[in-house]
Amino acid sequence: MTSEPCDACGKGVRIAGGIGDLWNFPTSSSGGMTLELVDGSEHFLCFECMEQLPGDREPTAEDVAAL
Repeated sequence: MTSEPCDACGKGVRIAGGIGDLWNFPTSSSGGMTLELVDGSEHFLCFECMEQLPGDREPTAEDVAAL
């Protein structure tokens, strides 16, 4: 299993695919994804943190830092 820390909360998040899944074939999906924000920044966020981003405007790096 491969994991990466969430840029907002620091929790280790499972990443589906990769060499870690070659032998054990888990059925669960990734727990987050990398977002490219309108200010040009990229952040890997877990789904729980992504849900906390503002929905009334495009999120920025400042919004991620505020989480």
